[in-house]
Order: sequence, then C-alpha cells, then structure tokens
Amino acid sequence: MTGTEPLLVEQRGPVRWLLLNRPERRNALDVTLVEALDKQVTSAETDPDTAVIAVAGKGPSFCAGGDFHQFLQLHDAGHHPVDFLADVSACFSRIAASPKPWVAVLHGHAVAGGLELALACDVVVAADTTLIGDGHLNRRLVPAGGSSVRLPHAVGRGLSRWLLLTGELLPATAFENTGWIHAIVPEADLEATATRICQQLAERSGPAQQRLKTLLHRIDGMAPEQALREELATFADNWPASAVAVALRDFLAPHTTKADMK
Repeated sequence: MTGTEPLLVEQRGPVRWLLLNRPERRNALDVTLVEALDKQVTSAETDPDTAVIAVAGKGPSFCAGGDFHQFLQLHDAGHHPVDFLADVSACFSRIAASPKPWVAVLHGHAVAGGLELALACDVVVAADTTLIGDGHLNRRLVPAGGSSVRLPHAVGRGLSRWLLLTGELLPATAFENTGWIHAIVPEADLEATATRICQQLAERSGPAQQRLKTLLHRIDGMAPEQALREELATFADNWPASAVAVALRDFLAPHTTKADMK
C-alpha cells in the first residue's frame, strides 16, 4: 500500500502490522479506515503465514476516536451516524472473536473509538505517556463501539464507571494495577517491546492456540458449569486435530527408559 492509504499493512515475518494512517486527524475512524480494517480481519485470519496481528497508529496518536467530520457529513446528508457506528462495532467484535491474537500498540491518545479498538484486542502494550479514556461524554456522545461492555471487564467496575461517566483521560501508568495493559514502557521502547511480545505469541501459534482463543471468547460471561463443558469439548476436538499424541511422544522421547517402553 502507498503512504496515502488509510491503513498501512506491513508483514514482518509471522506478525502482520496494521498501521492506522490518518495522522492529520489523529487516526480518527472514518468509513474508509474502518472498511480497510475490516478487510484485514478476514485477510489475516485466512493467511497461513500470519500468526499475530498488531495494530498501531502513525503520527502523534494511536487513535482519538470516531471522525466527527464523518458524523456531521452523515447527519447533514440525512443519515444517522449510528449506521456507521454499527459497522465499527461489528468490526471490533470480529477482532475480539478472531482465532488469532491481536495486539494493540498505544501511544499518544487512545480515546473513545481508539479505546474501544484496544479493548477488542487480546494484548495491550502502551507508551507510559499515552492518554487513555472513554471520552464520549466530553462531546455529549455515548459509546457505540463496545466500551460500556468491554471496559468493566478490562479495568474493573469502579474505574470503568469513572472513565465512562466523567470522560476523563488518564495516563497509561494509571492502569498499571488493572492487569489490562500487558506492558507500559517509554515511547522509545514501544515498538521493540511490542515486537518481542508479538514474537512470543507467534511462537505458540497453531491450531491449539486458535482453538483456545476461540474458546476464551465464547465462554466470556458464560455460566461456569457451561464454560467447563465447553473447555472439555475444545480439548476433545483439539486432541486428534493437533496431533497432540505425536507431539507428546516427541517431547518424552529423550526421557523414555527401557522400562517405560515395556
């Protein structure tokens, strides 16, 4: 892709990097960017050479949310912005449900739709100066891309309520004890840290990881008894399909004694 595309794609070994590329608008989400991101969900999931997907932003910010110019253009043309936001929500839900791990790499601002994109990912890495928050109420808006649903799971009820009901933006370091952000580092170390984390995920890629990722999404919010049944069913499906017995024999072979072979 050229530098003028709203989403740049870089394949770095098994990791596909998706770079939001509207820096003049702090990578605000518009129709073209969301469509490009949605296409990459399909492309990455079906590419056998892609194990992990990383999402980052070009310019001063990761993503400052929805493009208000887009909202007003739709409104002035007689269209309700909720139709566009339904596409945003569907795209983020596809990311959350993807069988491959997604990593959000945050810097600058991750606000409103930018926060919602990060919440849909499996792992979050952030520069310590990143400002993070829901921010919708600052513009008399309410969430439509998932923050009211996913934020409480990510950071807890108390902090999520504060962020949602005040619109306050907090530095990434304020989330250090929530468990939501996997690594908080100086911005100079952000790309190297994200690359290392993506590589670690890629080292465990394959059918078992994909089944586990799908299971984790499916059982989220499910009653424990049903979730345990789903876990057992996934184990049963994975055993023959992933040739687990062969892998276990290879692992045990150096330690097998003659007595074990009888």
